[in-house]
Amino acid sequence: MMTKAEFENALKEFANTLTGHVSTVDGQWSVKGFIDAFRNVYTISSDTKIVSKILEIHLFPRIIAFADEHDFAIVLAEHQNYYPDISFVSKHDEAVRFAVDFKTTYRIPGKPWLCNGFTLGSHGEYFQNRTSTKNIQFPYGSYSGHFCLGIIYDRADGATIDETRCYRIEELHSITSVISNIQFFVAEKWKIAGDKSGSGNTANIGSIQRIEDILSGNGMFAKLGEEWFDDYWMNFGKIIVKGPDGKTKRITSLVDFVKYRGGDPSLIVPRNNQP
Repeated sequence: MMTKAEFENALKEFANTLTGHVSTVDGQWSVKGFIDAFRNVYTISSDTKIVSKILEIHLFPRIIAFADEHDFAIVLAEHQNYYPDISFVSKHDEAVRFAVDFKTTYRIPGKPWLCNGFTLGSHGEYFQNRTSTKNIQFPYGSYSGHFCLGIIYDRADGATIDETRCYRIEELHSITSVISNIQFFVAEKWKIAGDKSGSGNTANIGSIQRIEDILSGNGMFAKLGEEWFDDYWMNFGKIIVKGPDGKTKRITSLVDFVKYRGGDPSLIVPRNNQP
């Protein structure tokens, strides 16, 4: 039976093969657009949600092959807002499950050591109640591990993409891809987590942004451990403390939380966005 560490190693080896599968020899995404029945090619938008979904479709045959090779069945999220994107379930023991979420983000222009970041799932009901089935394929606590299969890329200069133009199939290789320099990574989600929400008012966990730290799994909780990650995000914004000035505030930073719990703040990996 495959352990969490064995699954992670296998998934990392698999991820290392994917850049060549989705890229041309000059590093552009091999997807140039979509074609209609009249052999017309239309460029796709560089919108991150569109890019992410097409990449997922592009990779899916490879993912099925990976699952078969390691004796896993794959269960897709039944609804768009369900976690995770894919559940890998052992064919020998259905209690052995691994959650894998696709995560895509782009490098920040002029700051190639940073990416735009991404969300790592909700810290709401299913995260707090590990037996809940709300917005999750299987209860959170029933997974042996929670992983991100991530993709970091460069976005094409907007001046080189004309989304209004129609190409003939013979012009396919002259079309500039909307993304290039595609890099894959695998990480347990707690290892690349930050301490801030990932998107607006929704209850999503935010990632770190420094690419080197993402690739090495060196998030803010990396030295503290997964139990601190769980405790912090289960209680994010819930704990109210009184400051030296007598005013109350909610704890929404890891430093404040670790101090409140009596831990060692020196173990927190700094949120460092410098090269």
